[in-house]
This record gives sequence, structure tokens and C-alpha cells, in this order.
Amino acid sequence: MKRLLRLLAYLALIAALGLLTASLFMPPERVDLPPPPPLTGAVERIVIEKAARRMQLIQDGKPVRTYKIALGFAPEGDKDRQGDGKTPEGEFTVDRRNEESAFHLSVGLDYPRPEDVERAAKGGYSPGGDIFIHGQPNALPEGFKLKGDWTAGCIALTNTEMREVWAVTPIGTKVEIRP
Repeated sequence: MKRLLRLLAYLALIAALGLLTASLFMPPERVDLPPPPPLTGAVERIVIEKAARRMQLIQDGKPVRTYKIALGFAPEGDKDRQGDGKTPEGEFTVDRRNEESAFHLSVGLDYPRPEDVERAAKGGYSPGGDIFIHGQPNALPEGFKLKGDWTAGCIALTNTEMREVWAVTPIGTKVEIRP
């Protein structure tokens, strides 16, 4: 009986370790619906709702795509300083694109804004910077997605989603990040 209990305990431990390891990565979600038609033309606006972990692409005043997103590792509240793990809130503009990013493609936002720089200067710290909308780390196999909020303050999508965003988001696109 003791051997059986010990064996069951070992099996439970192995199963728990397997679940823990598997929980670090999420395989791509399988959906049996056909993919939506490809987007054409540029989007005029991107709206990010942090609390809902949602990003929408807007064309002609209407949402044309909605994505589930990951945020900074401490997403509550507005970004204050470098290293706080927060995703900034407010109105931004896409000011750069980087296809050589450490993450699968990235479009950069014009953070910090002048008011962020001024606040940080008064407080004697850095406001941070390099806030991007990007895909998964290039080190991950294609199709995998990190679980939870894991960025340093950026907005992360799957690589497939990021390729779609990349194709329709030119420099100058307005981005609104809501709490």
C-alpha cells in the first residue's frame, strides 16, 4: 500500500511539473472558424483597452479587428518611470517601425511625451521609453505565445496578428491607450 501511495505521489508530482512547464507557454488557439478576410489599406487608429486586454484596429471609424493582448508585467496605472513594468496611457502616434526587433516585428510609439519627460526630470528619474506594439520574442518557436502580462511596458500580440498589424499600420497612425 505504501508503494502504491508513493507511486501515486510521484505521478502527481510529475503531472504538476508538466502543467507548470506547459503553463509558461500557450500553444496557438485553435478556432474552427474561417479566418476573416485580409485587411486592405491603412488603419486610421488603434485603440488599446488595458483592463480588457484588448486592441482594436479602426478603419472608417469602425473596428475591423480585435486582438487579445499582453501588457507590461505590472499593468495597473499609467507608466511613470523606466522599469516600472507599466504600459503608458493616453494618446500616442506610431513614430517608427522595426522589422529587425528582438520581438517579431514592432511599431514604436512616441512615448515619452514632453509631459512625461518633464515629470520625470522634476522627480530625478528616467521616464523610460521604447514602447512598442510587437509580436512574441524571436527566440520562441513560431506559433507559441507567452502567457499573461510579460513585457516591460509594451503591447504584445501573436506573430500572426503582428504581421497583420504591421501590414496596415504606417508611421503616423494614432494610438489611444485606455486604462
